[in-house]
Amino acid sequence: MSASDAGVLPLRADTVRTPEARFAQLDDFPYEPRYTAVDGYRMAHVEAGPTAGPAVLCLHGEPTWSYLYRHVMRPLAAAGRRVIAPDLIGFGRSDKPTASATYTYARHVAWLRAWIEAHDLSHLTLVCQDWGSLIGLRVAMELPDRFDAIVISNGGLPTGHGKVPFAFRLWAAFARWSPVFPIGRIVASGCVRQLSAAERAAYEAPFPDDRYLAGARTFPRLVPVAADQDGSAENRAAWEQLRRWQKPFLTAFTTRDPITRGGYRRFQAEVPGARGRAHVTIHAAGHFVQEDAGDQLAAAVLSLDG
Repeated sequence: MSASDAGVLPLRADTVRTPEARFAQLDDFPYEPRYTAVDGYRMAHVEAGPTAGPAVLCLHGEPTWSYLYRHVMRPLAAAGRRVIAPDLIGFGRSDKPTASATYTYARHVAWLRAWIEAHDLSHLTLVCQDWGSLIGLRVAMELPDRFDAIVISNGGLPTGHGKVPFAFRLWAAFARWSPVFPIGRIVASGCVRQLSAAERAAYEAPFPDDRYLAGARTFPRLVPVAADQDGSAENRAAWEQLRRWQKPFLTAFTTRDPITRGGYRRFQAEVPGARGRAHVTIHAAGHFVQEDAGDQLAAAVLSLDG
């Protein structure tokens, strides 16, 4: 099945698909979805900018979707970049398996890798944050010939070593046990600026009821916080590849994220492609840098041309 056929891909029995009407009144997000069949699921993405331009792959995390990148997409597209922002399976317009057990770290990596290969994407600049980093860095190290540069903001590649931030432990417990999971309020709590009611509604749009939330609730428990946890060994192997990464690698972390603050240090110290770079520190921005300082994140990407 081709990417163009995936819009009519039958829905798997173990899966829900957000009705398109939920996305009819999106605030400031005019991009038409495109669909690709990946492992029997329908995976969505949006694009902006010239199709022949240098490609920038923007990966969201939890519990967001490609809408998160709207303030980044505009300036990159205006600068001649082809900006591609997929929705991870379980998020946005992509299909959402209803069983938590379906979501594993390895499957998320495999799904994204299959999607990139289905579109034969190459010469990519990866822009990643939150779980977009955990997945994107793994895929980039598995497919290094398809990536020319990496920009990471408020993310990491944990291996189960080191102290786990208390803020993350609280978040993981909330995601697993809270009887309610208000996506709009969760995203707003990770921003410095106040999101509008329309923006909060856009983050709620993919999740009409609790059946759609399995992927969002599962992500925190997939983070390798112990050395023997699933994904830890694979992440250690990816770090070995990162220590040989000579191509551009830029950090653009914010100062007001209690979970990832300071996480840039390891990348700057251990990734050869990060040495000598004009790394970016973004002030007055929280975890969701794309909401608080999307223009600054876009400028960081464009600075790689300098």
